[in-house]
Amino acid sequence: MEKNPYIELAECLLPEEMIEYFEVVKVEKTAETLDVTLEERDNGVDGYEAGQLRPNGFYDESVVRDYPVRGRKMSFHVRRRRWIDTETGRSVSRRWNLVAEGTRFSKEFAAFLKGLLGQIPDYGPLS
Repeated sequence: MEKNPYIELAECLLPEEMIEYFEVVKVEKTAETLDVTLEERDNGVDGYEAGQLRPNGFYDESVVRDYPVRGRKMSFHVRRRRWIDTETGRSVSRRWNLVAEGTRFSKEFAAFLKGLLGQIPDYGPLS
């Protein structure tokens, strides 16, 4: 089956750690935005044996802003998985460090803005 060209392009734009752990499931383009929906791959969690975790859906979607593309605001809509430990019944998930602390920007985009502007804007055309 041939891959959607928008999805292939979105994969080229993603930070490397996102490509490894997340799958692009949808790309939507409007006159003002490029929205990429990502779902965490079902690769389990480090430290747990095969079969010890049972899938238990997804957390609510988080939106992460990234570099604009051709004048469009780019947002990643991230759906993180959760699992249940079959031995303890506890909920388990991976810990991610995808956004800059105190922002909704990707780490790389936040560092770029801080270097360019001296701060990370929380309003205006970039926010």
